[in-house]
Amino acid sequence: MKELHEKIIQDGKVLSNDVLKVDAFLNHQIDPPLMQAIGEEFAARFKEDGITKILTIESSGIAPAMMTGLIIGTPVVFARKKKSLTMSDHLFTSSVHSFTKKETNEISVSKDFLQKGDKVLLMDDFLANGQAVLGLLDIIEQAEAELVGVGIVIEKGFQPGGAMIREKGIRVESLAIIQSLEDGKVTFANGESNE
Repeated sequence: MKELHEKIIQDGKVLSNDVLKVDAFLNHQIDPPLMQAIGEEFAARFKEDGITKILTIESSGIAPAMMTGLIIGTPVVFARKKKSLTMSDHLFTSSVHSFTKKETNEISVSKDFLQKGDKVLLMDDFLANGQAVLGLLDIIEQAEAELVGVGIVIEKGFQPGGAMIREKGIRVESLAIIQSLEDGKVTFANGESNE
């Protein structure tokens, strides 16, 4: 997706060989026109799949999932990382380890919002080691829902998550695949870079 690639090159900051900071447009400050374009792209890629729910994890997956849900016309459910007072024991739960934040969270989704027979699109902002996707897959399996695919805004192709998920026979659609962040330079899987 050309517009996303341009935004990563323009506003993304390479912090190390493993970390790309995109808080200027994706996971702190949100660029609404870009999110709309991202939603339109995911909606086009999954339009034939009969999606009944989009499932993401708080908080950075919410914006792209919301725009996709708006265009598809389906509810967006997000897994919570912390239980609020209003969340009961009527939950699907799973554990997710974040390598970036160096912490493990128990994520929860109310059983009221994900049911047997739902056709679910998983979405997230990044795919690196695949732990968030695995946690969300666990919740879909507990709900006896059906996964139609995984939509990722930015995949770190040099980390194992994408390959691991695809090896399970799961369809993964990533809008930008980064091949390398070496030497402070963003290089995409298609060979494009910020040089």
